Amino acid sequence: MGDILVVDDEKDIRELISDILEDEGFTTRLAGDSDACIAAINAEPPDLMILDIWLKDSRMDGIDILKATKRDNPDIPVVIISGHGNIEIAVAAVKQGAYDFIEKPFNIDQLLVVIHRAMEASRLRRENASLRNSDVTSAVMVGSSSAFKTLKSQLDKVTKTNGRIMLTGPAGSGKEVAARYIHTHSDRAKGPFVSVNCASIEPERMEEVLFGRETLERGHEPGLLEQAHGGILFFDEVSDMPIGTQSKILRVLVDQQFQRVGGADKVRVDMRVISSTNKDLKAEIAEGRFREELYHRLNVVPISVPALENRREDIPELARHFIEQLNKTQGLPARRLTDEAEALLQTMHWPGNVRQLKNVIERVLILGPSAGRIEARELPDSDNGKRDSGGFSLSSNLATLPLREARELFEREYLMTQINRFGGNISRTASFVGMERSALHRKLKSLNVVTSSKSGARVAEIDEDDD
Repeated sequence: MGDILVVDDEKDIRELISDILEDEGFTTRLAGDSDACIAAINAEPPDLMILDIWLKDSRMDGIDILKATKRDNPDIPVVIISGHGNIEIAVAAVKQGAYDFIEKPFNIDQLLVVIHRAMEASRLRRENASLRNSDVTSAVMVGSSSAFKTLKSQLDKVTKTNGRIMLTGPAGSGKEVAARYIHTHSDRAKGPFVSVNCASIEPERMEEVLFGRETLERGHEPGLLEQAHGGILFFDEVSDMPIGTQSKILRVLVDQQFQRVGGADKVRVDMRVISSTNKDLKAEIAEGRFREELYHRLNVVPISVPALENRREDIPELARHFIEQLNKTQGLPARRLTDEAEALLQTMHWPGNVRQLKNVIERVLILGPSAGRIEARELPDSDNGKRDSGGFSLSSNLATLPLREARELFEREYLMTQINRFGGNISRTASFVGMERSALHRKLKSLNVVTSSKSGARVAEIDEDDD
């Protein structure tokens, strides 16, 4: 049922409590002084601790042990017992993080009720924290393009290490999904995943949110660093962290400990740090907005997360994944995309990347019918024009050109779009557009279109060097 550490300087009492708990199905360990208690916690943190406040001939009393336990192992519920009980001691113990206070001589049934409640509350707190973190963003990686395979291969190489990772890529490209994938497949998977959105926290509150605080009225309140103990701390858009906080985070990375705001005790933390940014941090360093030493501490293993335009092959698969996900989580209709809708999604402009694609799919499912396939006409016009059943509006850059030049521009843009849609695969492009592969190669050469590698994908671009 659970492992309980009983700490009392009176042998008869700790053995009595142990016998009672073992009759209830618990396993117990016993300690008669503070040194034996700390050693037992360091060897294996218990599921709960029963702690006497007054420990004769001991280096630390119960309150000191409680402080140390809540500092280094905040998840362990502690039930305080004492034969010298008074309201001041009870208040002090609860302020320092004790679950409850029981006065000797205690009622056995009362003790068991408190223990069961404490362990249940601890279990629910862990489950809620896990659900809160896991529900925000999925850790499922979706795709089959060469750019995606390159990314996933890099992530798989770092999951079992403890090195710090810096994920770079444009906003909405899936950097947090990549971070959660690392966590899910790492040795810290059972530990917490704590995400810090550096852009959304007010600068004046950043240190309190990260480090927690201590006050006489409310005792100690753990910050996000303490909550990440044993797991992974994810700094989302780390470039937005205030410069003053950066120096303190640097010290945490060096020492693996910190002080809460208003506190004097050192808090030890064991966590792996993953960061992300959509900015050029070297440019931020040059402008004095980011500390160079912190950059080098965080950027141990840099991994680039590609923009959606560099993995257009994955768009139909991602769209189907979002439809399935939204059906399960929100009850939206599980409609299928027509081939024309999939092709249009692959040719649209995606400045918001994967996040924008998910939003488009969600909007279509909410506003569209509850059955039938998703048609291309239901999708938004990526060029902010007006699409209707009678045709389309000619873009201004084509409308002002002679026919020959307009045709050449259209062919170039059309073929580049199709090549990018198929991830640089010329054979698939030729098949779709209805041309022989050799004819397509000749056409591309005449239009000065070449393919090159970018972010692990083959993309089409104009050969600027061609005379």
